Amino acid sequence: MSKLMLACCKIYISESRNRAALESIERAAKLFPEAAIINKFEDETYNRVGYTLVSKLAPKPSYNSCPLRSAVLAMVKVAFDTIDLELHCGSHPRLGVVDHICFHPLAHTLLDQVAEIAKSSAADIGSSLQVPTFLYGAAHEEGRTLDTIRRDLGYFKPNSSGTQWAGGLKPEFLPLKPDEGPAQVTQAKGVVVIGVTRWVDNYNVPILSTNIAAVRRIAKRVSGRGGGLPSVQAMALAHGEDVTEVACNLLEPSKVGGDRVQQEVERLAREEAMAVEKGYFTDLSQEEIIDRYLKL
Repeated sequence: MSKLMLACCKIYISESRNRAALESIERAAKLFPEAAIINKFEDETYNRVGYTLVSKLAPKPSYNSCPLRSAVLAMVKVAFDTIDLELHCGSHPRLGVVDHICFHPLAHTLLDQVAEIAKSSAADIGSSLQVPTFLYGAAHEEGRTLDTIRRDLGYFKPNSSGTQWAGGLKPEFLPLKPDEGPAQVTQAKGVVVIGVTRWVDNYNVPILSTNIAAVRRIAKRVSGRGGGLPSVQAMALAHGEDVTEVACNLLEPSKVGGDRVQQEVERLAREEAMAVEKGYFTDLSQEEIIDRYLKL
């Protein structure tokens, strides 16, 4: 009996308010039913949507006829056709219309097998669509990290009113050479970052405060980079009129999960005399995703 081999792709698009654009993107994905949209997470305040796609892989996959690769390219193309980054505004950082694409192996799939899909997808976007594309993780020959690319490109610095990101990516010429596509960025499209990693959970904790400086202190102390929880990346993002969130990437969720992050944020918030709400995941767990896919 052959072992189950699945690949997952998460696509983060800088839009959640333009219903017509999102419907067009989803129609494009449905042209490839073998790569199913398993989950969709929208946030109107961040003006961002995340799609989770899953497909089976053959034991010796052909990357030229991979449904997941085809679905991703179709969605990306429609996103560029229907969304203009120069008109976009939200309180979540972004580098492009299609801000981030991350592939994960599921079940018995190997990291290297998924990396080939990611590199093929990057070549599609860079060459066919002429959008600068950066690789990270197992898709990059040196294993460069996502946050390294983002820091080099100014991802974490709001460019509008202190807590907002608005308009296209500047400057026109990138400070970092893309792995695929042109070195010059189109303001309406921005750039794409594509990577391959083991499973990552995203967990956000709302703090009932608009004191962004204080919440940034908490986020820094929660993160591994700031001496906090190992394998946790965190940033503070304004989320509506009265809330600032500690938005976290959990790089090893089996070791440091959402409950541990929640406890640490609550502990640090008490020192700042701030109230904390229960956090939430922005996607299903990998076990839930596999289960939902197999029930289709």
